[in-house]
Amino acid sequence: MRMMDLGSQRGPLYIMDTATSVECGREVRFRRSLRSLVECMVPCCGFQPSDSLSSDTESLSTTNTTHGPTTTTVTGTFFGYRKGRVSFCLQHDTRSSPLLLLEFAVPTAYLAREMQYGLLRIALECDRSSSSNCCSLYNVPVWSMYCNGRKVGYAMRRHMTVPDVTVLQLMQSVSVGAGVLPVAPKPHEDGDLMYLRATFERVIGSVDSESFHMMNPVGSSGQELSLFLLRSS
Repeated sequence: MRMMDLGSQRGPLYIMDTATSVECGREVRFRRSLRSLVECMVPCCGFQPSDSLSSDTESLSTTNTTHGPTTTTVTGTFFGYRKGRVSFCLQHDTRSSPLLLLEFAVPTAYLAREMQYGLLRIALECDRSSSSNCCSLYNVPVWSMYCNGRKVGYAMRRHMTVPDVTVLQLMQSVSVGAGVLPVAPKPHEDGDLMYLRATFERVIGSVDSESFHMMNPVGSSGQELSLFLLRSS
């Protein structure tokens, strides 16, 4: 099994949709390591598919925001078959149950191409007419989706499935990285199962706004990739 030490590397993200191999070490450049194939085979444990996401969602999303923005860190993972739709999962850490699971109406390959330019802003918007004012942002069922200011469709909150559990189990030992997971292709040939995982700074602006900013491996916010949740009036 090859593991990547991203060390103190900085720079824009570049993702290839084919596997490559690199020598591991602290001097490996960040962008090159994100192109490499990471094979993670770990025992199945911990996750269970269910009709609802973790109960931690409620406590996380109801954090007191009356004293201004607050920040925490979470693990964010983009994954999906190259020709299929990409999903985004938020967790407290790599072994915890999901706090939020979204499916984007864009192919994984499309998102990978957008990331190659080094700057990606994903904005998800909903309005109060389609969601209750008291509803947590993590419980909003459907969002309008924008990538770098361009509307690209929608994002939908969904429940965990058995394939999702398998993916997260395979990635339990990966804290930061990108590549292709060693799983069998789907029958209708959607290509390789690609992923990108990173630590995100979570900023709570209010009950109607949150944002997630990708952090570089040394802990400071590089913000080459950010995701925003916004409920407008």
